[in-house]
Amino acid sequence: MSFIKQVLATITGILISSLLIFFAFLVIIAVLIQQSTSATMEAAPTNSVLYISLDYGIVEKGESNPLGDIDLPLVSVDKSVGLNEILSRIKAAKTDDNIKGIYLNPSAAGMGFASLKAIRDALIDFKTSKKFIVAYSEVYAQKAYYIASVADKVYINPQGSLDFKGLSSSVFFMKEALDKLGVDMQVIKVGTYKSAVEPFILNEMSPANREQVTSYVNSIYDTFLQDISVSRKINVDTLRAVADNYLIRSGEDALQRQFVDGLCYKDELLTDLKKRLGISEDKDIAAVSIVSYSGAPKTSASKNEVAVLYAYGDIVDGEGTIGQIGGDKISRELRLLRKNDNVKAIVLRINSGGGSALASDVIWREVELTKKVKPVTVSMGDYAASGGYYIAAAADSIFAEPTTLTGSIGVFGLIPNFKNLLNTKIGVHFDEVNTGKFSGMFNRPDKPLTAEERAIIQQDVNKTYATFMDRVATGRKVSTAHVDSIGQGRVWTGTQAVGIGLVDRIGNLQTAIDAAAAKASIKDYTVVEYPEKQDRLTSILSSSKDRIKAWFLADELGEYQRYFSEVKKALTHTGIQVRIPYSIEIY
Repeated sequence: MSFIKQVLATITGILISSLLIFFAFLVIIAVLIQQSTSATMEAAPTNSVLYISLDYGIVEKGESNPLGDIDLPLVSVDKSVGLNEILSRIKAAKTDDNIKGIYLNPSAAGMGFASLKAIRDALIDFKTSKKFIVAYSEVYAQKAYYIASVADKVYINPQGSLDFKGLSSSVFFMKEALDKLGVDMQVIKVGTYKSAVEPFILNEMSPANREQVTSYVNSIYDTFLQDISVSRKINVDTLRAVADNYLIRSGEDALQRQFVDGLCYKDELLTDLKKRLGISEDKDIAAVSIVSYSGAPKTSASKNEVAVLYAYGDIVDGEGTIGQIGGDKISRELRLLRKNDNVKAIVLRINSGGGSALASDVIWREVELTKKVKPVTVSMGDYAASGGYYIAAAADSIFAEPTTLTGSIGVFGLIPNFKNLLNTKIGVHFDEVNTGKFSGMFNRPDKPLTAEERAIIQQDVNKTYATFMDRVATGRKVSTAHVDSIGQGRVWTGTQAVGIGLVDRIGNLQTAIDAAAAKASIKDYTVVEYPEKQDRLTSILSSSKDRIKAWFLADELGEYQRYFSEVKKALTHTGIQVRIPYSIEIY
């Protein structure tokens, strides 16, 4: 008995010591976070430039990344900045007397075209202050040049390159690979254009999918060319011809065709900036990065709020995590904002390709209830499609960028069958005992759907589609027949969506905020962003595991990580989904 007591005492001591060490570790991390955070944010020095590079991750809304600036193994790699932070800081720099201009240094830009246009429009607004914008890079990818073209002067390294050959969108298909593995993806869907399932059942685009992709890529391309044409004063037809014949590859080509204003090395660029700042050659240029710039636009002292509620990422049931739209979390935020008397209007900022049909309907309901109390306006980012459009449909008004991808009003179910893989290839078998005809439905990974089971799921999918159409028809005040004619899973750009009644106006987030305030009849107000950022300790506890997992995946898979993520998403999201076709990348 004495021995057992000693063992239990030892175990208890180890547990208590482990807990104390763990909490001590959290305290140390919190102190480091406090120090690193206070050190990273800075005001602009006198007579300085704002430095903007796009070589970091850009997300829809900046979130607390408490480990991002601490030099610890594994967790110091996730450096990112929110699009909302970039736009806010460019706006602040416009009226910051210490900042005399912007130095753009883009080479590539890993974000959608709607986000790119938002940054571009913010830079155009900055230019109204009469401050300069100078762009320089050794290499310009097409998206980077789209941003850079707004500058007063665009420079490129004499040995550099500028890529300008038109846009392209590719899709990876895995049917043949799944066949070899012995995996059969059982698909039930509604919508001729609902092509989210195609990568699992085909080896190339269907004619309907090719039609819609061709349509929206060309719509985005038209905006891309038109914006560059206005900034560089080059005819759209000329730009199109240059791209079609791939006439620009080198810096010399770019200069000859007036895509850039000069060829220079970095030291020559610095000399140019020093002249603009009025400092001597032997002085260093004072600069602050957009990532660390602490400037913020001036705000009103009014208690009236226009709340901007960010909903970005996959729509999932429950709370979700950072980068997901949790049905419970966003619906709760809407309820709180509805009951908050200081909040006079709400802008729901959506950047999502959809997800769970149930979670989408849960959020839709709260939007419907909220707009009866105060105005609800939607602002669309890169995506607001399928489930992303579902949660937008009830709003008083909808704004989108010309290059937003939206619509995709359709539904599908995806159920993998591993019978051939498990039974034939690796010799794993299952057996079961059921009390009813459908008791074992979905219970076994090696059991294909029967005709009756498939019919049941098809009925559910059809019902969800009918509900989806009804939500859109009611919200947009059109017939369900009209919704069906523009639905069927088809993806539209923001420009196209205005023409068919899915979107009210083309405009950015600020346009939506202005409209929401006008509808609420307020002129003096403060813009407040929701959900609120987590405190540092909570952020450590809630997201560090996900960040470490992401680090391992990125380190092992590199550029192929996104393909792995798409397959994983397909295998885990096996309920009824309202989701945009696959992951759309346009280069």
